[in-house]
Amino acid sequence: MAEKVAWWLVLIGALNWLLIGLFQFDAVQAMGGYVFANHVVLFSRVVYTLVGLAGIYLLPQAFGVRMVRKS
Repeated sequence: MAEKVAWWLVLIGALNWLLIGLFQFDAVQAMGGYVFANHVVLFSRVVYTLVGLAGIYLLPQAFGVRMVRKS
């Protein structure tokens, strides 16, 4: 379950960087301004922190390391 959430967060981050690179449009900040008008900076920081933590969580997979799961 945690791995799926991490992958979704990394995907969101990748798509956001694509939008920033191509169109100079930050979707996270735009969505945060729409949903949390008074707390857009906090919302963006939380989302970016979660995306970064998800990337670190998935980092071992980039090197072919599989985490051992207990049954």
